Amino acid sequence: MDPAEGSGDSPVFADRRDAGRRLAVLLAPYAGRPEVLVLGLPRGGVPVAAEVAAALAAPLDILLVRKLGVPGHEELAMGAIASGGLRVVNREVVDDLGIPPHVVAIVEARERQELERRERAYRGDRPPSHLRDRIVIVVDDGLATGSTMRAAVEAIRREAPAWLVAAAPVGAAVVRDALAAVADEVVVAATPSPFGAVGLWYAAFPPTSDDEVRALIAAATAADPANEADGSV
Repeated sequence: MDPAEGSGDSPVFADRRDAGRRLAVLLAPYAGRPEVLVLGLPRGGVPVAAEVAAALAAPLDILLVRKLGVPGHEELAMGAIASGGLRVVNREVVDDLGIPPHVVAIVEARERQELERRERAYRGDRPPSHLRDRIVIVVDDGLATGSTMRAAVEAIRREAPAWLVAAAPVGAAVVRDALAAVADEVVVAATPSPFGAVGLWYAAFPPTSDDEVRALIAAATAADPANEADGSV
């Protein structure tokens, strides 16, 4: 069995680092190109993105995105927000569950506060990277509903990149196909079915800490002195 396909009942990847190395193989055509920038989605996407960036010899940065979880069922996304004030609502989920606008607004306010906290924690005084006219590869650790990745893609689009790739080690096939409508390219290493939760496809899937995110960004910047932010997301 090709491990990239998944068996439907066993892990595909050892951990996020392993997943990033395998994903990087599929992204090899972008290796060594100076216009490439890899963006990880904190927290869990950053360890994956760090491996991709290292393999491609590309700079690494982050894009802050927060899922808007359904109250009482937070694993189900009713939308997402991203840096720059972007807000994406999953109308199908909101309408099917009859979630009123004021509930969405309450969840959004809470998640916006956390997004701003993480922005300060991860970046400090370092501004976001310049995206215009670059090849941007945005990476998460998995695609379940796709709301977070979709919000990221739409936020990046506002900065007019030359080419935009949405990438993840594992995801639902239907989500991969839907993202193809908004990204220039979608790269997903494994699309097991039935899909379930992202963590099912990792042998080890511990939470990624703020400290780990900061350390990975600092290490990538130190390894590549040219990896300095020069614009805004």
